[in-house]
Amino acid sequence: MEYKHTLDTLGLYCPEPIMMLHSKVAEMAEGELVQILASDPATQRDIPKFCQFLGHQLVSQEEVDQKFIYVIKKA
Repeated sequence: MEYKHTLDTLGLYCPEPIMMLHSKVAEMAEGELVQILASDPATQRDIPKFCQFLGHQLVSQEEVDQKFIYVIKKA
């Protein structure tokens, strides 16, 4: 999977990762992918809701070594 953007929110807690994601998505072109790295367990709820609410596609979601990795495709 090839993504053009990466957003590192490791060490940050709600609502900061979602606020940063909102800004990042705003500067992306339609159809581009962004990989988000997070350590806040709340992102497991917040990022899927963000995508559902704004119509973006949650391409993948995984947990590796207590880090959460998401890939989102901009609507």
